[in-house]
Formats: sequence, structure tokens, C-alpha cells
Amino acid sequence: MNLPNTVGRVFFTLPGANPADPKSWKYCSGSSVQGKYRNVVATSAHCVYDVKTNQFYDNWIFIPSYWDGDQAWDGKNPYGIYAAKWFNAHDDFVVKEDYDYDYAFVNVHSGFKVNWEKDKDNKWNPVIKTVGRLGDNVGGQGFAWNQKVKNAVFSFGYPAGLHPDGDKPYSGRTMKWCYGKTGAMPAAPKYNVQEHIGFKCAFTAGASGGPWIYKYKSSSRTGYLVGVNSIAWDTDKNDRYDKISSPYFNSDTYKVYKAAANRWTS
Repeated sequence: MNLPNTVGRVFFTLPGANPADPKSWKYCSGSSVQGKYRNVVATSAHCVYDVKTNQFYDNWIFIPSYWDGDQAWDGKNPYGIYAAKWFNAHDDFVVKEDYDYDYAFVNVHSGFKVNWEKDKDNKWNPVIKTVGRLGDNVGGQGFAWNQKVKNAVFSFGYPAGLHPDGDKPYSGRTMKWCYGKTGAMPAAPKYNVQEHIGFKCAFTAGASGGPWIYKYKSSSRTGYLVGVNSIAWDTDKNDRYDKISSPYFNSDTYKVYKAAANRWTS
């Protein structure tokens, strides 16, 4: 199966953290989606907003089709690096930490690539090259809402974290995928969750924000965004994640998406 060019890895630092310290960097997943100005990344709200400090994250960047690296500066970025300009999230997540609204749409600047070249004194210097708009380079997934609760979907992402038992099956260096049929999930008071949908998938931390794509076509590498990886579940209590869930995309989701889809950036 052809993996979607639109999907990539998200990197950011905690508010106030020193970006020069590699330990300051955290990661999620995301996907380019269609928008008027071809500059929108869909991800989870907890991948843009820190509920512990009630602040948006710093140094937020998206690297589509990222592979073969552990940090923002050492992986391959075939289509460039895209820095956030605007975060669009629902107030019920930002104010109430309600994971029924754990989605966000990020407007990014045009992308860039960094090449290191030697000058006349034989010193290495970074040369920054602009590469244009995100959607012009990788396209964008469609957007759908108010779909059936039970649908066959693909989920994509960059899982990197541990299972509860300490096992670490994923490195985060490459994109992974799951496929299954969604269904209603039980309430999860810890996250204020009432209306999540989920399916069998053993993704761990790092996959958060990765897209759920309905009617995905391998030939075009596109389909319709109907969810994002939000919470990993251990439903049989064996210390292994076995399901992934997403907020149900409804008219509230569409309003947040539409605001982002019509927002211009340089």
C-alpha cells in the first residue's frame, strides 16, 4: 500500500523550554488537509495545547513524509519543514480539557529546507531555501463530518512511546498504519470523554494527531479525514494498548476546520 504524502511528524517544545536542549522536544503526528490557502495541518488538540500550563506549545513544526530520524533536525524531510502560524482548537478543549474536542487545525507558513554548505573559509553555514505552500507540495486530505459511527478507516501516525508494560515496539522513525472498523467507545471520565469512536490498533504515544482516513485510495494517497488519534486504550487490562480512539467529527469540528481552511498565512 502507498503511504500518504500528506501525513507527517509534528515536533514542538513545552512552553518556556530551551529549544537547544534535545530533551525539550516532544512529538506527535498530523496530516495536511484541504484549505483555501493550502496551509492546514490536522492534528490533536493535545498536540498543540498544554493543559498543565494552559499554554500553546512553542516551536511547533510539521514535517510531511518524515522518516529515518529521531529529532526534527536529523530525519529526512523530502517536502520541507512547515512552522505554525495559527492554532485553531475548540474552546471546550482549551478551557475544559474535554477530549471530545481533542482536535486542532494548524495554519502553517510556507515551507523551507536547510542545506549546509561550505563557504570560502571552509566553514559550514546553513542555507535556507523556501519550498512553497504545504498543499502545493503534498496535497491535502478531504474533510468529512457527521459520518456513520461504524466505518472502515485507515489510521496513520508515528508511534514512538512505550506500552504500559514497558515494551517499545515502535521507534517513531517511520510512518505506521492501522486499518479497522470504528465503533462507539465507552465514556472515559479521566478525559471527560462521552463521544469517542475507536477501533483495534496498538499505536502508542507519538501517533497522537495522526489522521483517520475514510475511503482511502492507495493510487491517489487520499481520502477523507474523519478523525485523529487521540487516546490509546488498554481494553483487556493486560498492560498493552489495543485500541485507539478519536473524537467524533460533528458540526462543531467542521466550524473549527472551516475557520482554519479560510485563514491565510505567508
